Amino acid sequence: MSDNSLAITKLSDLANPTRFLALAARLIPWLACLTAVAFAVGLYLSFTTEGDYQQGETVRIMYVHVPAAWLSMMCYTVMAVSAIGTLVWRHPLADVSARCAAPLGAAFTLIALITGSLWGKPMWGTWWVWDARLTSVFILFLMYLGLIALNRSMDDPSKAARVGAVLILVGFVNIPIIKFSVEWWNTLHQPASVIRMDGPTIDAEFLRPLLVMAVAFTLLFFTLHIAAMRNEIWRRRVNAQRRLAARMAGREQ
Repeated sequence: MSDNSLAITKLSDLANPTRFLALAARLIPWLACLTAVAFAVGLYLSFTTEGDYQQGETVRIMYVHVPAAWLSMMCYTVMAVSAIGTLVWRHPLADVSARCAAPLGAAFTLIALITGSLWGKPMWGTWWVWDARLTSVFILFLMYLGLIALNRSMDDPSKAARVGAVLILVGFVNIPIIKFSVEWWNTLHQPASVIRMDGPTIDAEFLRPLLVMAVAFTLLFFTLHIAAMRNEIWRRRVNAQRRLAARMAGREQ
């Protein structure tokens, strides 16, 4: 069997909710342990490094703010990929993935907004400014809330999946706006200092705990995402059983 055929077979296997549940049962404990270890190491490094000569101890907010901001965009990217899976390949778990990622993305975006305000007050002298970066992130938060509301307001799961997938893909235009806003417009927010073509400009003493915390946040997302997908599959199965039982009861009457 070729490598492409093997990859397709594995993806087909994961499309089976029962097989996904079995895989999730094996992965979640390991992911949870790795997440705890990563956070323990990351928090230790975050509190044992020296403060910045300009920002002082407030620089430690960066170790939560920056990973949360990265995850806010990564969550939406996961949702966009899932939306393509819903519309193009009709993958059975694609809508489950997108639906479960939305609350997590909203949470990470809210953390990024709150910590950004806490960090901005001593650095900029204000809690909030309506510049391009902050405004586009706030719009992302509203988009998450809108998608969550849509998922809860529509009774037809298949229709909600299609409508939600289209809205997710339309809204994805905001992700590059968030990423490049500091380069396209004059904003208070500092330019990128980690992911750059010419390499990071941040000092290694701050870069190490930042990267460890980014790994910890990423592991946390995947742990919660897989667990939420497992719960959503179970919820849909219970609802399907209830609808079947209601129809059988109606026929008997």
